[in-house]
Amino acid sequence: MQEILKMTLIFRQIEERVKKALNRKKSILLLGPRQTGKTTLVKSFHADLYINLARPADRQVYEKDPGRLTREVEAMTGKTPLVIIDEIQKVRPLLDAAQDLIDSQTAQFMLTGSSARKLRRDGEANLLPGRVVALRMDPLLIDEMTHLPYSLEELLLYGSLPEITLEKSIENREEDLFSYVTTYLEEEIRAEALVRNIGAFGNFLDLAALESGLISNFHKLSQDVGVSSPTIGEYYQILVDCLVAERVEPLSLSRTRKKLVKSPKFLIYDLGVRRIAAGEGRDIPDKYMGNLFEQWVGLELLRQMRTAPIKSSLMFWRDSSGAEVDWVVEKTNQYIPVEVKWTENPQARDARHIQTFLNEYKNSSHGYLICRIPRAQKLAPNVTALPWQELPKVLEGVVKS
Repeated sequence: MQEILKMTLIFRQIEERVKKALNRKKSILLLGPRQTGKTTLVKSFHADLYINLARPADRQVYEKDPGRLTREVEAMTGKTPLVIIDEIQKVRPLLDAAQDLIDSQTAQFMLTGSSARKLRRDGEANLLPGRVVALRMDPLLIDEMTHLPYSLEELLLYGSLPEITLEKSIENREEDLFSYVTTYLEEEIRAEALVRNIGAFGNFLDLAALESGLISNFHKLSQDVGVSSPTIGEYYQILVDCLVAERVEPLSLSRTRKKLVKSPKFLIYDLGVRRIAAGEGRDIPDKYMGNLFEQWVGLELLRQMRTAPIKSSLMFWRDSSGAEVDWVVEKTNQYIPVEVKWTENPQARDARHIQTFLNEYKNSSHGYLICRIPRAQKLAPNVTALPWQELPKVLEGVVKS
């Protein structure tokens, strides 16, 4: 209870979208990894019926009798009741009951889940498109941490899961992350995979954490793990479905460049979880911080993009000659190139690949270099260097140099 009270002090940006959806009489499916704050958020709304399927007692009741949900809701009188079901994927037959009750406008639902895989294991789950608003709960955004004392180095080492971020003791953070990875990643996700070779999947988890943010090489991973390349692809899909990994596709279309990279990148969704899963300690050599910084920027862009209803996507760009841009935001048919440098003194030469990109793609007009400077700088007429704290301005399009 104390942790929940502490976490309510953090305003989550997605809360506004939840409120708007509820006010429009929509039901909500809120997906996100464990401990990102889903339960804290939904419990801040008054529910006429709250069911937590993560609790064995609740789960067993509805596993034995899924029809109980319909009978309980239909017994409620008065206004349309709000029903909250946490971890809906644990008793999938309740989805059928919820769909029927939504369709008949008998009840309004807030459903949470930590696995898209289980929701569609027997085919795509049809939650009445147009009636249910699907939203994603991520670790904390930097905009949600403005009143918390943290540093960039802490974000790269410990990530931004709410309970980890709120823990003041470094030792406790380390212990809590280790427990989280052990119980959630190594046990629950591995069990959900339903793979025959548990050992191979466990080895893959370790390597996937180490390879996070790099261009994927299924052939090399298949040799290291001892399974086929298609199996590596299936393993990655399990992580994506379980919301543990983000798949980022390359921008592979070009007027002049014929040898653009076409393999995706995968990002483990939280850098603290990634570090522990990879078996890394806290003393990260400075030469590796740039790679972690690049991953953090990619994850933060994805999270920021998911808080807004405007359709957008994240990609990266690289050709075989070495020209590359770490991240490319596609928004309203425009490309926004974003480079990431672990530097406090950016130079015009740091923006050379952005310039190459801007010359190549006519639907891009301005690029950004994210680094560790205190204030924005103009590196070129169409390239701005931004402090990492101002990363959201990339999507806002309101940067002033």
